[in-house]
Amino acid sequence: MSQEESLLKAFQRRMIGHAMLILLIGMFAGIGLLVSLIGGVEVLPGSLLPLHLPGNPDAWVRIHLGQMLNAFLIVLIALILPLLGFSAGGGRRIGWLIVATGWANTIFYWAALFAPNRALTFGDNRLGVSNTASVMGLIPALLFAIISIIVVAAVAIRAFRRDA
Repeated sequence: MSQEESLLKAFQRRMIGHAMLILLIGMFAGIGLLVSLIGGVEVLPGSLLPLHLPGNPDAWVRIHLGQMLNAFLIVLIALILPLLGFSAGGGRRIGWLIVATGWANTIFYWAALFAPNRALTFGDNRLGVSNTASVMGLIPALLFAIISIIVVAAVAIRAFRRDA
Protein backbone atom coordinates (compact mmCIF):
# COMPACT_ATOMS: atom_id res chain seq x y z
CA MET A 1 0.00 0.00 0.00
CA SER A 2 1.43 3.36 -1.02
CA GLN A 3 1.67 6.32 1.32
CA GLU A 4 -1.11 8.05 -0.65
CA GLU A 5 -3.43 5.03 -0.18
CA SER A 6 -2.51 4.82 3.49
CA LEU A 7 -3.33 8.50 4.03
CA LEU A 8 -6.67 8.13 2.26
CA LYS A 9 -7.54 5.03 4.27
CA ALA A 10 -6.73 6.81 7.54
CA PHE A 11 -8.95 9.69 6.50
CA GLN A 12 -11.76 7.33 5.54
CA ARG A 13 -11.63 5.91 9.08
CA ARG A 14 -11.83 9.42 10.52
CA MET A 15 -14.85 10.20 8.33
CA ILE A 16 -16.55 7.01 9.47
CA GLY A 17 -15.80 7.99 13.09
CA HIS A 18 -17.57 11.33 12.59
CA ALA A 19 -20.46 9.52 10.92
CA MET A 20 -20.82 7.16 13.86
CA LEU A 21 -20.94 10.09 16.30
CA ILE A 22 -23.67 11.72 14.22
CA LEU A 23 -25.49 8.37 14.03
CA LEU A 24 -25.23 8.01 17.80
CA ILE A 25 -26.79 11.44 18.26
CA GLY A 26 -29.61 10.32 15.96
CA MET A 27 -30.11 7.18 18.02
CA PHE A 28 -30.37 9.26 21.20
CA ALA A 29 -32.92 11.42 19.38
CA GLY A 30 -34.90 8.20 18.95
CA ILE A 31 -35.18 8.09 22.75
CA GLY A 32 -36.42 11.69 22.64
CA LEU A 33 -38.97 10.59 20.04
CA LEU A 34 -40.21 7.82 22.31
CA VAL A 35 -40.49 10.16 25.30
CA SER A 36 -42.30 12.79 23.24
CA LEU A 37 -44.75 10.18 21.93
CA ILE A 38 -45.70 8.68 25.29
CA GLY A 39 -45.21 11.80 27.42
CA GLY A 40 -42.59 10.40 29.72
CA VAL A 41 -40.41 7.45 30.65
CA GLU A 42 -41.83 4.11 31.68
CA VAL A 43 -39.82 3.21 34.81
CA LEU A 44 -41.82 0.05 35.53
CA PRO A 45 -44.42 -1.64 33.35
CA GLY A 46 -47.51 0.56 33.54
CA SER A 47 -45.72 3.23 35.61
CA LEU A 48 -44.97 6.34 33.57
CA LEU A 49 -42.73 9.08 34.92
CA PRO A 50 -44.07 12.20 33.15
CA LEU A 51 -41.42 14.09 31.21
CA HIS A 52 -41.95 16.99 28.84
CA LEU A 53 -39.41 17.56 26.09
CA PRO A 54 -39.28 20.57 23.79
CA GLY A 55 -40.80 20.17 20.35
CA ASN A 56 -43.38 17.70 19.16
CA PRO A 57 -43.03 14.10 17.94
CA ASP A 58 -42.74 15.27 14.31
CA ALA A 59 -39.67 17.36 15.21
CA TRP A 60 -38.12 14.38 17.00
CA VAL A 61 -38.74 12.19 13.94
CA ARG A 62 -36.92 14.76 11.80
CA ILE A 63 -33.92 14.81 14.16
CA HIS A 64 -33.85 11.02 14.50
CA LEU A 65 -34.00 10.26 10.78
CA GLY A 66 -32.06 13.32 9.61
CA GLN A 67 -29.08 12.40 11.77
CA MET A 68 -29.10 8.85 10.46
CA LEU A 69 -29.27 9.98 6.83
CA ASN A 70 -26.40 12.43 7.36
CA ALA A 71 -24.31 9.67 8.93
CA PHE A 72 -25.03 7.35 6.00
CA LEU A 73 -24.07 10.09 3.52
CA ILE A 74 -20.70 10.52 5.23
CA VAL A 75 -20.03 6.77 5.26
CA LEU A 76 -21.06 6.46 1.61
CA ILE A 77 -18.74 9.24 0.50
CA ALA A 78 -15.90 7.82 2.64
CA LEU A 79 -16.25 4.42 1.01
CA ILE A 80 -16.41 5.64 -2.59
CA LEU A 81 -13.42 8.01 -2.47
CA PRO A 82 -10.85 5.39 -3.55
CA LEU A 83 -13.23 3.82 -6.06
CA LEU A 84 -13.50 7.14 -7.86
CA GLY A 85 -9.74 7.63 -7.82
CA PHE A 86 -9.54 10.59 -5.46
CA SER A 87 -6.06 11.40 -4.22
CA ALA A 88 -5.51 11.75 -0.48
CA GLY A 89 -5.63 15.54 -0.81
CA GLY A 90 -8.73 15.60 -2.99
CA GLY A 91 -10.42 12.99 -0.85
CA ARG A 92 -9.70 15.01 2.29
CA ARG A 93 -11.20 18.16 0.77
CA ILE A 94 -14.35 16.35 -0.37
CA GLY A 95 -14.54 14.39 2.88
CA TRP A 96 -14.18 17.32 5.24
CA LEU A 97 -16.86 19.24 3.37
CA ILE A 98 -19.26 16.29 3.74
CA VAL A 99 -18.33 15.80 7.41
CA ALA A 100 -18.91 19.52 8.02
CA THR A 101 -22.26 19.19 6.25
CA GLY A 102 -23.23 16.42 8.66
CA TRP A 103 -22.33 18.54 11.70
CA ALA A 104 -24.00 21.65 10.24
CA ASN A 105 -27.18 19.65 9.78
CA THR A 106 -26.84 18.32 13.33
CA ILE A 107 -26.84 21.91 14.60
CA PHE A 108 -29.80 22.70 12.32
CA TYR A 109 -31.97 19.80 13.49
CA TRP A 110 -31.40 20.52 17.16
CA ALA A 111 -31.85 24.28 16.74
CA ALA A 112 -35.08 23.65 14.84
CA LEU A 113 -36.40 21.87 17.92
CA PHE A 114 -36.25 25.21 19.76
CA ALA A 115 -37.24 27.44 16.84
CA PRO A 116 -40.96 28.10 16.32
CA ASN A 117 -40.26 28.64 12.59
CA ARG A 118 -38.28 25.33 12.45
CA ALA A 119 -35.10 27.30 11.62
CA LEU A 120 -36.19 27.44 7.97
CA THR A 121 -36.03 31.23 7.60
CA PHE A 122 -34.21 34.09 9.31
CA GLY A 123 -37.50 35.89 9.86
CA ASP A 124 -40.97 34.80 10.83
CA ASN A 125 -42.76 32.38 8.51
CA ARG A 126 -46.12 30.60 8.45
CA LEU A 127 -44.80 27.98 10.90
CA GLY A 128 -43.88 30.49 13.59
CA VAL A 129 -41.74 33.38 14.70
CA SER A 130 -37.99 33.59 14.37
CA ASN A 131 -35.69 33.47 17.37
CA THR A 132 -31.98 33.00 18.11
CA ALA A 133 -32.25 29.25 17.57
CA SER A 134 -33.68 29.92 14.09
CA VAL A 135 -30.63 31.91 13.05
CA MET A 136 -28.14 29.59 14.76
CA GLY A 137 -29.62 26.59 12.97
CA LEU A 138 -30.15 28.15 9.57
CA ILE A 139 -26.74 29.78 9.00
CA PRO A 140 -24.63 26.58 8.98
CA ALA A 141 -27.36 24.51 7.32
CA LEU A 142 -27.83 27.01 4.50
CA LEU A 143 -24.09 27.39 3.91
CA PHE A 144 -23.46 23.64 3.84
CA ALA A 145 -26.58 22.89 1.81
CA ILE A 146 -25.01 24.92 -0.98
CA ILE A 147 -21.57 23.38 -0.41
CA SER A 148 -22.93 19.83 -0.32
CA ILE A 149 -24.78 20.31 -3.61
CA ILE A 150 -21.52 21.41 -5.24
CA VAL A 151 -19.58 18.52 -3.64
CA VAL A 152 -22.11 15.88 -4.67
CA ALA A 153 -22.17 17.30 -8.21
CA ALA A 154 -18.34 17.11 -8.31
CA VAL A 155 -18.44 13.50 -7.09
CA ALA A 156 -21.09 12.64 -9.71
CA ILE A 157 -18.99 14.21 -12.48
CA ARG A 158 -15.97 12.27 -11.23
CA ALA A 159 -17.99 9.03 -11.29
CA PHE A 160 -18.77 9.49 -15.00
CA ARG A 161 -15.20 10.29 -16.00
CA ARG A 162 -13.59 7.50 -17.97
CA ASP A 163 -10.20 7.95 -16.31
CA ALA A 164 -11.51 7.81 -12.71
